[in-house]
Formats: sequence, structure tokens, C-alpha cells
Amino acid sequence: MTDAAASARTDLPLRHGGKILADQLAILGADTVFCVPGESFLGLLDGLHDHANAIRTISCRHEGGATNMAEAHAKMTGKPGIAAVTRGPGATNGCNGLHTGFQDSTPMILFVGQVSRDHFAREAFQEIDYRQMFGPMAKWVAQIESAERIPEFIGRAWAVAMSGRPGPVVLALPEETLSEQARVADLKPWTPPVAAPAAAEVAKVGEMLAAARAPLMVIGGPGWSQATAEAAADFAAAQGLPVVTAFRRQDYMDNAHPNFCGTLGIGANPALLNWIREECDLVLNLGSRLGEIASQGYELFSIPVMKQALIQVHPGAEELGAVYSPDLAFACASEAFLAAASGLPPRDGQSPGVATLRAAFEAFSTPPQSPFALDMGAVMTEMNRALPEDAVISNGAGNYTIWLHKFRMLRKYRTQLAPTSGSMGYGVPAAVSAAITQPGRTVIAMGGDGCFLMTAQELATAKQYGAKLISLVVNNGMFGTIRMHQERHHPARTIATDLVNPDFVMLARAYGGEGEQVSETDQFPAALARAMASPVPYLIELVVDPEALTPVQTLSQARAQGEAAAAAVA
Repeated sequence: MTDAAASARTDLPLRHGGKILADQLAILGADTVFCVPGESFLGLLDGLHDHANAIRTISCRHEGGATNMAEAHAKMTGKPGIAAVTRGPGATNGCNGLHTGFQDSTPMILFVGQVSRDHFAREAFQEIDYRQMFGPMAKWVAQIESAERIPEFIGRAWAVAMSGRPGPVVLALPEETLSEQARVADLKPWTPPVAAPAAAEVAKVGEMLAAARAPLMVIGGPGWSQATAEAAADFAAAQGLPVVTAFRRQDYMDNAHPNFCGTLGIGANPALLNWIREECDLVLNLGSRLGEIASQGYELFSIPVMKQALIQVHPGAEELGAVYSPDLAFACASEAFLAAASGLPPRDGQSPGVATLRAAFEAFSTPPQSPFALDMGAVMTEMNRALPEDAVISNGAGNYTIWLHKFRMLRKYRTQLAPTSGSMGYGVPAAVSAAITQPGRTVIAMGGDGCFLMTAQELATAKQYGAKLISLVVNNGMFGTIRMHQERHHPARTIATDLVNPDFVMLARAYGGEGEQVSETDQFPAALARAMASPVPYLIELVVDPEALTPVQTLSQARAQGEAAAAAVA
């Protein structure tokens, strides 16, 4: 440092690195840090103590819970979710939520404690090279080796996490970086860059839509909001477009809107898929990457050139043409595109696909009659009736999600917290985060018996911080999805999928909540009402017949399918 630079800093306060870091987070507008406290980042914890009135520090029971809570917080607020974990085992435990953030394009910043600088490259106690470890699941991984550079790194981390295709950033923090003192200027609040599409290119969109016989709008991806959802619905109505959402983005449009026609998820409506293959001649892809699930295993659309004309809109320029070659591409947020396209003249009448696909969606999303004592379709119907429109439902992965995604009608944006990564165990920490972030809303964590127990310990976090949530545990005594695949591919040779479960109601009470067991359909409405009125976290154990595998196939039918396939091969 030059003498002039040193002189210029004499008026700045002397702060330790943890205080400097916490001050930068406050300036940027962070309001919550999820962590499992560790000795490797004591300086940051001390710095957060000075901001206790503005930044909540939530102590979780597992680092995977902390990072999933941070990911859900980012979805609920639109700001980077902040998590802090200790070095080594803490970092490895935290990978789960980071991977979800990467696949879901969720802005996150993960702080990881690191060994002392003079111990680098010796495989010191709990030492890991985080650039190698986190590289494939983060937008940027760096290590801050000087307290003076903390504002620079934090400013860049925030910008990288939020810009283009949002995603996670990891910053490793050697012990000395947080403990040493420095005089350094604070960064400025971040102002997001705004990219707007050119008028001439937007006019081409209008021409392509007008010329299309059977266009389709697909919505998904990052940077959405309630205002964007309403703008998308208005644009679809003006242009006569059927709209479908990408996987687990079902809350991006009011499901009751006449132009909403379903979702490209697991077990997508066959009528929708057939229409796309046989009728659709233009796809306006607004924000989605059309990944493996939405593209039905990359088989719904031909690669690299679709049979349909393709207009692609995504905030990350690197995503444009990454898999599918577009006829027209826009590197901007969906909100900016819709604002520019709202001035296009309306198309002449609705596309025939709107009426056809809307009717198919309504038929597909009507629960069938069930022969079982507890009808999960009826459970979904009651939830649609009883829950407020802004109720938040989170889930992880498993066959139980088919009932939720197929029959739950979503009316508002950010009422679905579901990992596109397909991560089991996401539901409970995501619901805890949502209940902490927006305490006035009804929040439900739905999970199978296997999924729920992966992160059930975060019910202790809910109790500690007054997070009121309802847990719906769908208990069929097995890992249902894997059992289904075993029966289909290896009938009568099932292994490792049976579960011996605890008393879930007793477990809820042990964590300071309440609960009850439901085994018959007519018991559920009153149980849900009691759960919604409860002042403490409430658990409803839904005891379902193992035969109730999916809404359209029983366990015995899956086994018969596998036996028939095996016989055909023999």
C-alpha cells in the first residue's frame, strides 16, 4: 500500500474482518443468515451480533438444513440467501442446498470457514480446497485472504449471485481473515443491471406469433415475481397463447386462468405432450432452460433444432442456444421482455390450442375415485378448498409429490417451494424458512415418510424461532418411488426400500409441536382445520395404503407391468 493510500484510510474505523463482513451484508440488504455455528467463523458471528436488530441469525440443526433454508429464503424474497457453515464436515453437509440452488437458478452466498493461512496445502485439520469441491455447483468460488479485501469480494459475490442466470457463490474464510483488523471503506448498495430487448427484435416476435398456427408459451426460470406472473397472463390472453410451466414452476401463473394449460413435469399430461409433438409450430420459451424434466428426457423437442420455431428468452446469455438453437433470442429477464412485448398488437383470436389444452388440463387435474381408505386426491381437493390462496407448500421428492403437483391448484406466485433438483429432505427446512420469512402466511411442508425424516430435526429450529408450519407426512412405510422402479424393472426382487418408522405424532410433540394421525379420508378436513388453528407447529401423519403408489397405478399393477415385461423378454 502506498503512503497516500495509507494516509487516506486513517479516518476509517479499525474493524476486525468478521465485523467488516457483517457490515457489508447489512449495507447490501441481507436480513437473515442461516448457519450451524462453527469455531472457524467466530469473527463473522461476532460481527453479526452488532446487527441483531437488522439481520436475523438462525441457528439450524444441520448444515444441509441451513443451506436449504437459505435457498428457500432467496426464493421467497428475491435476494441472495445467506448461509454460513464451518470447514470440512460442515461444508460437505451443506452441499445439498447449494446443489439445489444451482439447478434452481437461485441466488445464494455460502460462507465457509477455512484453516489458517499458514496451514494451507498440508491437509490440515478439516482442510478442503473449496474451489475444487464446489466448482461444479457454484457460479463462483473464491477465498478471501485479507480482511482489507472483504468489501470487494462481498460486492462481487452479491453481483455474481444475482446477475444473468442467478446462482450460488461460495466464499471461503481463513481464520485470520475474520480475526485480523483493517481500515477499509465499505461498499455501496448494489444496483442491478437492466437489459431491455430491442424494439425491432420485439416486433419480430409479433410477426412470428401472428404467422403461427399453434403457438405455445412455456414459462419458468429465474427472476420471477407476482407482477411478472400477472404480466405473463395478460400477454398470453392478448396473444391467445396456451401457457404451460416448466417443472416445479407451477405457481408462475394463476392455475385458474383460462390460458393456463398445465406443466411440463414428471408424469406430464399425455394430451399436452401429444399436442406439442403433433400440432405446435412455435414455442415462446420464457425463462426456462427446458432441462431434462421439462423436455421429457430431451425427447419432446428435437436437438439442436426444434421442429417448432423457437423464441428463447433468458437472463443468462450463456443459456441461449446452449441446447436448442433459437430462431430469435433475448438475453434479458422475463419481466423486461414482457414489458417490451406488452405493446404488440393482439393476435387475431385465441389459438385453437387454448381451448383444447385447457380442457385437457381440467380433466387431467381432476382426482379419480380411489378405492383406498385414505384418498390422497380427496386430500388435495380439501387443501384447495380450505387453504388461503397465498398458502405456501414445500416438498422434497417422492411419489407423494405426484398428487401435490397434479391436483393442487396454485393461484399466487411463490406458493410452491419445490426443488427442481429433485432433492429429498427439502420440504421441512424450506417450510421453516418460509414461516420465518413471512410469518403471517400458512406454510405447509409435505413429505413422504422417507423424505420427511431426512431433515425432521429442523422442527427444533421451527420451535426455537417461532416458525409456525404444518407438516403433512405421507406414510406408506417405504421409499415408494424406488419401490415402483424395482417392481417395474426387477419384479419380486425388491430390496432396501421397506421402512420402519417412528411414531410421527410423538416425534412432533417431542419437538414442541402437536399432531395427529389420519387414516381415513373423512378425518382429514377436521385435522387440517386443527392444524391451521394451532399456535405451535403441527404434524398430520397421513397413513396411506402401500398399494396407493400413484394416482394412476397401484403397487400390484407396477409389479404386473414388470412381470409382463420380463416375460416378453424371456
